[in-house]
Parts: sequence; structure tokens; C-alpha cells
Amino acid sequence: MNVKLVLISIYIALIYWLSTHLSPLHALFFPTLGAFSFLLASREFDRKIAGNMLIGSTIAAVIGTLLHVLEPGAVGLLADCLLVGWLIHRFRWNAPPILAVSIIPFFVDQGNAWITPICVLLSLSGLIFLLAAANLIGEAWKSFALKSPVASEAD
Repeated sequence: MNVKLVLISIYIALIYWLSTHLSPLHALFFPTLGAFSFLLASREFDRKIAGNMLIGSTIAAVIGTLLHVLEPGAVGLLADCLLVGWLIHRFRWNAPPILAVSIIPFFVDQGNAWITPICVLLSLSGLIFLLAAANLIGEAWKSFALKSPVASEAD
């Protein structure tokens, strides 16, 4: 089984557990986190791509929150989709879940509207940190395996 798949599954379960057991952290878990997880895990880890996803998602969550505060109806949602869609295209954020993150405020009732962008930032930062660590460990393991005398005797 793919190590990244196991790690992201454990991470998603941990975030879900935290969000259900600690009410201030309720917004840490959002379904799009799973989409980001598999999107990042299915590619070779690239800090620039991961960083762009983090920045794009956080900006999108801020925009969605701001527009929801200003106009919580269909007009606000339309403006959010158009603006975030344009940003995704303009900055070439190759991550469709970014748009999904921006509409979270329109269907999740939060006591504090600004908790959504903060939780998106925290959840995705944790995910990226986990995948970066897994990538470093994987590279170290490959390097170790190539230098191992057992590996060279088998050849």
C-alpha cells in the first residue's frame, strides 16, 4: 500500500477526530481536505505547487468569507465563484478544490466568520508539512538503500 495514502488517511482521520471532539476546532475538517490530500499525494511533492495551493486556498477562503459577510445570498456566491475562478485561471493554481474552499462560508454556519480561512490555512499547512516530511523520509530511504552493502550484493 502507498505510504502517502496511509499517512493522509491517518491525517484526515485525526483532523476529523479533533474537529468533532474540540468544538473550537470544528472547522478544521472540511470535505475538500480529502480532495487536496489526494491531489497532493498523487503527484511528486513540489514545494512550489503545494505553496501555491496553500496560498490560493487561503485567499479563496478569505474572499468567500468576505463576500458571504457582505452578501450571504446567491449574488455573493456568484461573485465568489467568478472572482475565485478568475484567480485560479490568472495565477494558474492547478487545484480545482480551491473553488470549493471558497464556498465553505456559504453552507457552513460559523459563529465567527473568519474561522474558516484560519482553519483552511492550518489544515492545509499540516497536510503539506506531513507530505513534505514523507517526501524527505522517502528520499533518505532511497539514498540509504542505494548505499547499503546488502543492496549492492544483491545486484
